[in-house]
Amino acid sequence: MKKSDISILIVDDDPDILEILSYNLSQEKYKVYTAENGVEAVKKAKKKRPHLIILDVMMPEMDGIEACEQIRKTKGLEDTVITFLTARGEDYSQVAGFDAGADDYITKPVKPKVLISKVGALLRRFKSDKKEKNIYKVGDITINKDEYKVINSGVELTLPRKEFELLSLLTSEPGKVFKREDILNTVWGNEVVVGGRTIDVHIRKLREKIGDNRFKTVKGVGYKFVI
Repeated sequence: MKKSDISILIVDDDPDILEILSYNLSQEKYKVYTAENGVEAVKKAKKKRPHLIILDVMMPEMDGIEACEQIRKTKGLEDTVITFLTARGEDYSQVAGFDAGADDYITKPVKPKVLISKVGALLRRFKSDKKEKNIYKVGDITINKDEYKVINSGVELTLPRKEFELLSLLTSEPGKVFKREDILNTVWGNEVVVGGRTIDVHIRKLREKIGDNRFKTVKGVGYKFVI
């Protein structure tokens, strides 16, 4: 996954911190979103589905601890990496953060090089965890990549290989729009020369078996899976 495909949500009520962190991570080519309080953080996390959330603890309207708890309860965000921003000596915040479901913490003030290194390490952990998950759940659908099986609302489905691989790709990042060329390269690769209509046919079959409302067409771009 390229850096430009990775999205990061930064949450802090201090505009200077938001600007500094956003600038440095944008310079690294990450896709960066910001929020100024916990309420806005939860809304943006649900909408943008970032790979990583950098979350301040002390904020107005809703603090970072409560925001983290709400994000962790949101379907599709269970695996998002969450790291807290804490001031030096705030050991209680770190403990509370881990209890709320955080993966790590960054101590303020943070130097740009340290921030970039920390973010890189957190994202490597995210990718590693993703690779290890051959059985995972997305909404009410369970994907078993070891046995090429799908359980949809308690009903087991056995899909042809290409349908299964297409479903696995789209469900790997719910809400993300996968471009047609990326789908062809990932699912079909260099096996045979296939046309764009091949994707459409397989999507139609998946809609019949999984549900039409699960697959959204983005005209001129590709498809995405929604929960």
